[in-house]
Amino acid sequence: MSSNYTLVYDACVMYLAPLRSLLMYLALSGQFRARWSEAIHDEWIRNLLKNRPDLSQAQLDKVRALMNRHVPGCLVEGYESLVPSVELPDPDDRHVVAAAVQTRAEAIVTFNLKDFPEGSLAKYNLKAIHPDDFISDLIELNFGVVLDAVRKHRSAMKNPPFTADEYLDLLLKQRLPETVSKLRPLTLMI
Repeated sequence: MSSNYTLVYDACVMYLAPLRSLLMYLALSGQFRARWSEAIHDEWIRNLLKNRPDLSQAQLDKVRALMNRHVPGCLVEGYESLVPSVELPDPDDRHVVAAAVQTRAEAIVTFNLKDFPEGSLAKYNLKAIHPDDFISDLIELNFGVVLDAVRKHRSAMKNPPFTADEYLDLLLKQRLPETVSKLRPLTLMI
């Protein structure tokens, strides 16, 4: 991966706050370009509000604004005319592919691999990648970048603070088993 490698984060990877936060720290590393659209924001926020009545629109709008402000060039615009031409099993996911095509992304980071079949994405030179595979690959390419992001992420979690083991257990709950297996031997460095 290089700083020219471009990814689109799907709404499902932004839904879980710990994973979203880790992905933001990784995006700030400069090793790749993370992109998303306002429609992707709308999707994860809408779903989170539906399932978490303790959260407010204002709180999540603040998170949206912080994400947009801190990751340079993150917002994809002007992709809407591409949406009707995208063919996917779930038409509601077409906007993600259209945003990826518009920003010339190489991959979409998503848990929902079945919603982005290889055959449908190949014509756009795109692939769907599970966040665990993405972070594991990044560890293989530049372990220091991931370790730095993990350290920053863990140290930012103050309410409550997490021990290194608790933090890795949290990542496991975020469905990142391969990532955790690569980080666990280095618990003292986290």
